[in-house]
Amino acid sequence: MSEQTITVTVAYGSTKNSITLTGHDDAKGPTVKDLSDALTQATGVPAASQKLIFKGKSLKDMEESLSSYGIKEGSKLMMIGKRNSPEEEAELKKLKDIEKSVEQMAKKLEKVDGELTGLKNGFLAKDLQAEALGKLDHRVKIAAEQFMKILEQIDAMDFLAQCDKIEACISDHLSKIQSKNLALAE
Repeated sequence: MSEQTITVTVAYGSTKNSITLTGHDDAKGPTVKDLSDALTQATGVPAASQKLIFKGKSLKDMEESLSSYGIKEGSKLMMIGKRNSPEEEAELKKLKDIEKSVEQMAKKLEKVDGELTGLKNGFLAKDLQAEALGKLDHRVKIAAEQFMKILEQIDAMDFLAQCDKIEACISDHLSKIQSKNLALAE
């Protein structure tokens, strides 16, 4: 397996970013997704907000190789996109933290379930099973409480989504008013 390395220049606003990518697949080389991920790191613009353009064509297929679009060493591309606001970044971080908490709790619950299966299959002496079941029950109750706390965190975030929706409506209405004012001024 050989590595294919390519360096391209991507214009974003008034800045130019030199991006070096390495593809690990002999046939494909670096993909649009590889470039998008590198640009997220370099510019802070999330992949979902990026529009990549090469020779007037938009690079839409993330799994497609850069070479299939005719991009080679030294090519120049353009990116259009918007960074998340600090508030959005904070919310995304909260979501990632919640996701991590859920994964950790799920692993703990899986472990309890495995231990319960072992108990049911007789892998512990009968005289010790009651105590072990009590401890497992306690761990399940703690997990349930943690999941409830996570749900409360998610529930609080719904209000933020409502704020974003209202803010978008305000922005749309403001745009309409401004465009009417411009039309009247002409």
